[in-house]
Amino acid sequence: MLLSNFPRVSLAHLPTPLEPLPRLSERLGGPEIWVKRDDCTGLATGGNKTRKLEFSMGQALERGATTVITVGAVQSNHVRQTAAAAAKLGMRCEVLLEHRVENPGPLYLNSGNVLLDRILGANLREYAKGTDFDAEMEKIAGEIRAEGGNPYIVPGGASNPVGALGYVGCAEELLRQCDEHDVAFDHAVLASGSAGTHAGFAVGLRASGNDLPVLGIGVNVPQDEQEAKVYALSRATAEYIGKPGCVVREDIVADCGYIGPGYGEPTAGMNEVVLMLAREEGLLFDPVYSGKALAGLVDYVREGRFAASQKIVFLHTGGVAGLFAYADIIDV
Repeated sequence: MLLSNFPRVSLAHLPTPLEPLPRLSERLGGPEIWVKRDDCTGLATGGNKTRKLEFSMGQALERGATTVITVGAVQSNHVRQTAAAAAKLGMRCEVLLEHRVENPGPLYLNSGNVLLDRILGANLREYAKGTDFDAEMEKIAGEIRAEGGNPYIVPGGASNPVGALGYVGCAEELLRQCDEHDVAFDHAVLASGSAGTHAGFAVGLRASGNDLPVLGIGVNVPQDEQEAKVYALSRATAEYIGKPGCVVREDIVADCGYIGPGYGEPTAGMNEVVLMLAREEGLLFDPVYSGKALAGLVDYVREGRFAASQKIVFLHTGGVAGLFAYADIIDV
């Protein structure tokens, strides 16, 4: 076990299922596609951040924190799960919400994840796009200390070496399930955003001696910037678990051609695959992360970049609550 020496608190329903998608595979004419169901982690509708928060909140508890501080976009899945984790553990949660989407409508501003943030009791503070959030979180931490509290800062997406441990563990879990299902994959595909999921997963595979290629589908920034960010966090995470150098630069691939107009902005490809998976497999994918990553996977199959004879696993990072914020945009 790569993670036995790190503080951790139980928040997620693990292991999450590994399931074949036979109707999708048939519709696309191959390859054989499977899904790793990290939408089923359980905490406040689940999602990938719950794995990360087991380690972030474990460290927060070890340090005696009374309040967690974090940041995300208005419809952040990470913020919703952090608010839920704080509530479950009896801690306050201070949230900095960034307005990243241009001209948002009332559903985007008031439903979906942000509604759940409010229900979960988080204190929401709103900021303009591009704010120096590190400085702002430190400022709030100072306010909490002045009141006699003990703050703990969780970076956006819980994407630091502590949070990335959650996806080191996910990779180990997937490898065990491959043995149980007697399946060997040729490629893994996942959404690549704040970098913690992508980096942690890559480290978990390589530190376990597995060479499964991982394709990240970027949702925010250009390819060179995204790959550099993921690789830097991969290196730091590998150092953190005592496996320095297990990930090399060539291991980190992020195709950022499916972002569309920008972060959180819908695309025709996303809209198509969200409906396709709902109607072919009864699975729900979010418009911001998993929907765009799935659009990338489907496009790769259609272009012949994945062979019909291959087996592909898609990491479903959750985010179903975000669908409600896009109810006036998704074309059904």
